[in-house]
Parts: sequence; C-alpha cells; structure tokens
Amino acid sequence: MSRLKMGMVGGGIGSFIGDVHRKAASIDGMIDLVCGAFSSSKEKSLASAKELGISDDRAYGSFEEMIKKEAKLPEEKRMEFVAIVTPNHMHFPPTKMALEHGFHVICDKPLSLTLDEAIELEKTVSSSGKVFALTHNYTGYPMVKQAKAMIAKGDLGTIRKINVHYLQGWLSTAVEKTGQKQAAWRVDPKRSGIGGALGDIGTHAENLIEYITDIKINAIAADLTAFGDGRSLDDDGNVLLRFENGAKGIMSFSQIATGEENNLGVKIYGTKGSVEWYQENPNQLIVKWLDKPKQIYTPGGNGTYPESSAYVRIPAGHPEGYLEGFATIYRSFAKELLGVKNGKDISTNPDFPTVIDGVRGMKFIYAAVESSKNNASWIKMN
Repeated sequence: MSRLKMGMVGGGIGSFIGDVHRKAASIDGMIDLVCGAFSSSKEKSLASAKELGISDDRAYGSFEEMIKKEAKLPEEKRMEFVAIVTPNHMHFPPTKMALEHGFHVICDKPLSLTLDEAIELEKTVSSSGKVFALTHNYTGYPMVKQAKAMIAKGDLGTIRKINVHYLQGWLSTAVEKTGQKQAAWRVDPKRSGIGGALGDIGTHAENLIEYITDIKINAIAADLTAFGDGRSLDDDGNVLLRFENGAKGIMSFSQIATGEENNLGVKIYGTKGSVEWYQENPNQLIVKWLDKPKQIYTPGGNGTYPESSAYVRIPAGHPEGYLEGFATIYRSFAKELLGVKNGKDISTNPDFPTVIDGVRGMKFIYAAVESSKNNASWIKMN
C-alpha cells in the first residue's frame, strides 16, 4: 500500500497539538510527513524541520509559500494533503487555499474563527471535490463507536435523555498571564473567536453526542460565564438541549473546575436501556438495561459490534486512548484518500467528522453566545 504524503501548517517543535497530530498520523503506517510551514518564522520552521528529519527545501516560512511551491512539484513528490494544526484564527486561510490548489485537508477543531468562514469553507470543500476531515478525536474511540452502533441498531430503544459534561481545571488560575501559550491564545477573542471554553471543549461535547446518537440538537438555552479575572471569553458554561426527535438534554463544560483534568463523560438514556462512557476510563462502555443486569463492554470483548471492533488495534485489556482516537480519524481519512486516488467517489457519509460537523460546531458556538447574552433564552440551532 502506498503511503500518503502529508504537509503541515503550524505545529513546530514545542507545539502540543502538532506533536499529537504527527504521532497519530504515523501510528498505522499509512502517512509520511514530507513538508511543513511549521512557523510563520522561516528560521523556526527550518529548525523544526531539521528536528523532524525534513530537508530544508521542504520547510517553508508561510503556508502560502508551501502550498504554491508544493503544487508545482511533480505528483510523485509533492504533498497530497495538509494538516492544519494552528490556533483557531489560522484555520480558515490555509484550509481554503489548500483546497483551491488541489490538496485534501485535515484540520483541528473548531472549523474556523467565525460562522461566516465556516459556511464559506463548506462551499469550498463541495466545489473543490477534495476530502476534508475535522479532528474531533473522541469519535475515534472504539467504545464510542460501540455506543453509536448500539443506538443505530435500536438496542436502547427511543432516545429520550442525553447528559454530557466536559470538565477541566487548568484555567482555574490566570495561567494566561504567566506566558503559557496554550492558555494565552484560548482567552484571546482575536485568536479563539467568540467562544472560550465553549469553542475549545463545548464543541467536543456537542459533536460527541450528535455523533453517537445521530440525533441533531435543534435548540439550546445557554448560561456562559467568565470567572477568570479580566477574561472576556467564557471559561464555564451550562446548556439545556432540545433534540430533533423530542429528546431533552443537559451539557456542562468548564475549564475552571478545580482539580479536574479531562473529565469528558456522556450518558444517553433510551426506552430500553442506557449507555455511559468516560474519556478518562475509555476502555469501558457501561450499559444499563430496563429488564436485565448491567453490562460493561470493552474493546474487542464479547458482544462488541464490528463497527467498534474494526477500530481495535491491540489485544483486549490493553488501553487505547487519546492518540489512538486521533489515529483512527487519520486512518479513516487516509483510506478515503486512497479510494479517491483509485477512482472512487468521495463518500457521502465517511466515518470521520467532516466540514458539515464543523459548521454544526460553529452554529452551536454562535447560538450559545446569543442565548447567554439574552438571559439564557432558547435559540434555534438551524
């Protein structure tokens, strides 16, 4: 099987998310990193390329330079897709340019800085005929896929109630004032957009429940707060949810929940049973039934569906988690690209988040901000 050639925008040495993407892309042996605009500084980009074993002539000082020069290279040498691993305000420009120059794109979430940008990108993806993936990595966990398959098959009956929380505590103090880069851009509206924790982790919670249930949120009532002194963006939020099938739900997200690390959890209740899953214990899917004992599913264990077991890489009992979740998206994305290279049409329902999911996330951000400004009034998502 030929290995796909990847370029990267952002993610220089010292970058958290860039390193995550590189490791995830390499796990299944389908992708090679061949070039990058790792920094807006040519010197820093060259230094990063050297550490990553990439030649100087494939290290670029800007994404514009990279896309233009790579497009002129022979097909057997040039990158085939771009990974965008920059802060939110730098998702739209390189994504749009890459698509317009014939490159496929995989981008970190949220999709863009603004809803208008997201809508424009949806149109660009459609007109380009290229594959686009968004790295909502929690959709890649085997037990998340098991929950999705069980609901799709009707095991839980009609879904009536959905609770989701995503709680972190790393912004409990003003770390953005200490030179912490990850915090600094996340609390800056010019780089983060109109949502703080809402855009950073609230969109993960929104995407996760829509992915598992395949039921869309159609209205929300949100109460957003900036507890941190001097912060203009939310660091805490509570949201009531109404779903298109009549189900109701509750979402809570926070980055000032003191002592929490990455406490993402979801509970979904149907007329026949319920499922619950926690990211900090990702190898267990707890299932509670109306008329029989509780069950606990594990990756590759008895009773797991093919939709789940197909994504298990190692023997049962060996934990798979954060990096593997990203890797699953990269693997599914890579398989889609290889299919397109071999003449297949782009899938209408691929097993990775798409630009449509990205637009949904941006609509959620905008609806939540509008609701919160209007005393948590109900706002339609569509």
